[in-house]
Amino acid sequence: MGLDLYSKIEAYLELEEEVKELHSAFLGLIFEKNLNDIIDIGCGQGAFMMHLLANGIEVYGIDLSVEQIKVCQSFNLRADAIDVKDVEDTFACATAIFDVLNYIPKTSLEDFLKNTHKILNPDGYFIFDVNTLFGFEEIAQGSLNINQKDKFIAIDAIFENNELKTDMTLFSKTKNNTYTKEQDSIIQYYHALDYLKNLISSCGFKIEQVINFNLHSDEDADKYIFICKKI
Repeated sequence: MGLDLYSKIEAYLELEEEVKELHSAFLGLIFEKNLNDIIDIGCGQGAFMMHLLANGIEVYGIDLSVEQIKVCQSFNLRADAIDVKDVEDTFACATAIFDVLNYIPKTSLEDFLKNTHKILNPDGYFIFDVNTLFGFEEIAQGSLNINQKDKFIAIDAIFENNELKTDMTLFSKTKNNTYTKEQDSIIQYYHALDYLKNLISSCGFKIEQVINFNLHSDEDADKYIFICKKI
């Protein structure tokens, strides 16, 4: 999966306002529940971790992308490139922000939820977001070209059969005025609301709330935010 290539182009996607808005929503929920000692699953380059630390909240991050974790560690963040099943400590809360669960296919989602359940303290919380069908069909798919002084980025995303395949191409200018080319793809999976509710409940969580969240659109909600408690 092309997470390492995505890490190289993420800064050029101009998602700063959306990231800030979603992070603020998650921070509000964490403050409301008076939670500390967080594990951020799929932490990326550590932006949410830095927000937590700035508010006096302890956090540990994990991500499957080695390149993303290198960025975290360059900021002296406590983070490792490991799978959630390999985490040994337990936490008061787990977060998974910006589509993390949409990168997990249905065949692996139950194991992911059970492994997340294991690393939570008694009565611990799991707070995450997922894309709605509207978010996939009307927001996520499409094409985007970004032309920078030393880079050209082409992105093409198509949503079919409940999967969003995003093809990415990055041309980078070298010192010799030639270009290197990198290509890869990432796949995201649509998880229907009722399916998620049933699966989460079967994995030992009580769903306290599902929030309809408008991140990219003023029309229908393009995300759901789940607040789940370990039972």
